[in-house]
Amino acid sequence: MTTTRFYARRPETPIHMTVADMQRLMALVKAYRLQGRDDGNLELLEGELDRALVMDAERRLPSDVVTLDSRVVVSDLVSGEERTFTLVLPSKANVDEGRISVLAPLGMAVLGYRTGDEIEWDVPAGRRRFLIRRVLHQPEAAARRGRPAEA
Repeated sequence: MTTTRFYARRPETPIHMTVADMQRLMALVKAYRLQGRDDGNLELLEGELDRALVMDAERRLPSDVVTLDSRVVVSDLVSGEERTFTLVLPSKANVDEGRISVLAPLGMAVLGYRTGDEIEWDVPAGRRRFLIRRVLHQPEAAARRGRPAEA
């Protein structure tokens, strides 16, 4: 497998996203803006949405793409630390239960990327390099196989 490197704010490299995820995330941004929230994470998410390649019924999303509600294994390429978590909307986030918000730096970093992708992203501790080791569960792929979605 060839490793592809992606860097934060690199608009020429699209991420992959489902129509449903795009709608949910656009609604999230709109709701937060209406509440008067104006932070850098919303701007970063909007930038990610702008460069997303939206996959519809005509273009099947590969089963190793990280979508909302996907369970993923990620390695920090500097520290070697490996984390397993589910990417969720902020209202469902709970770090103790392994659910990371899409607005958290790590959550935003993996959104739309695939197994084997190497990503550089700014987090509070500085620039970090991550490797998406594996997508353990993707709701869209599970639905195609007739399996129920994880909570």
